[in-house]
Amino acid sequence: MPSFDITSEVNKVELKNAIDQTNKEIQTRFDFKGSDARVEQAELDLTLFADDDFKLKQVTDILLGKCAKRSVDVRSLDPQTVEKVSGGKVKQLIRVRNGIETDKAKSIVRIVKDSKIKVQASVQGEAVRVSGAKRDDLQSAIAVVKKAVADLPLQFGNFRD
Repeated sequence: MPSFDITSEVNKVELKNAIDQTNKEIQTRFDFKGSDARVEQAELDLTLFADDDFKLKQVTDILLGKCAKRSVDVRSLDPQTVEKVSGGKVKQLIRVRNGIETDKAKSIVRIVKDSKIKVQASVQGEAVRVSGAKRDDLQSAIAVVKKAVADLPLQFGNFRD
């Protein structure tokens, strides 16, 4: 029975490269001279440091630009609130979403079932598996999910016949 998986993965190597390029640009830019602006990574949590809110916004813009150039979908970045640190400096935590959360996976299953296409969808951990009798039905299901889910970067892979 043909099937495929719907996942939401971030290329960690490209994310690391984007962070390295961001830090390198911050070090070379004149408007950041003498500033303590930087981006640090701890697994899937990014922490942006800057001297004030304006520079934090600039660091965020640089990071998003570098992520876009390295094909890291910025929809997978979840910025948290800005925190004040000692000395008037600020920091912001950005969580990187990896995998599909359970409630979002259930809504994807509901979208597939409501489409009346002859396929079955089920939650498999952090992925959604869709299976059906015909390839054309699976391709229709992909089109329906792509159209309905816009707030999360989705990949459609592991296609089996």
